[in-house]
Amino acid sequence: MKEILPGVFLEGKKLYTRNLAKGVRHFDEQLVMHEGVEYRNWDPRSSKLATVILKGMKPELNAGSKVLYLGSAHGYTVSYVSDVVRDGFVFAIDFAPRVVRDLVFVAEARPNMAVLLADASRPESYYHLVSAAEFVYQDIAQRHQVKIFLRNISLFLRKGGTACIAVKSRSIDSVREPKKIFAEVRKALEAELRVMDSRLLEPYQKDHCMFLCRRK
Repeated sequence: MKEILPGVFLEGKKLYTRNLAKGVRHFDEQLVMHEGVEYRNWDPRSSKLATVILKGMKPELNAGSKVLYLGSAHGYTVSYVSDVVRDGFVFAIDFAPRVVRDLVFVAEARPNMAVLLADASRPESYYHLVSAAEFVYQDIAQRHQVKIFLRNISLFLRKGGTACIAVKSRSIDSVREPKKIFAEVRKALEAELRVMDSRLLEPYQKDHCMFLCRRK
């Protein structure tokens, strides 16, 4: 296997991470043994972060990173982030009690992961529970998703840290052309951050764009 980013490996056209919870399948993902190490297949059809990594984006994650993950849902992508930052820590946040139940089961097998039932639009409600982060990731399909992202960055992202936001244009405006919405999002992000990269998520996700940013 070829390591293309710290903790992320490529074999053929498939992505893998080293399984932090050895022997555990959270989502019926394929487990592969290679030179005595167990790897998990990371499917871009189920993960926007996997999609953009395959497309060449280079999120600045490493084994010791502290991560704030907003919109963790059932825990698919965040479980792979946990694999990558195996010596760091992930704060996984979602506001839906049903999915947070599933998320807790994922976290039980992962000592570097904490789950918070919280509303990302009210970061002050969990300010006392989350430490400063080197990386913030957001996947929230809400109209004011960019404001939520910037608010959390202002409170939690270290200076010089990086962040990704997966923007769903139809959640911002279901009628307007996605390209115009993405241009407006870039402008809003650039007012406060340095936009380092952006990638459309087709063919895996329609009307989505990922932005990689750095705090100035």
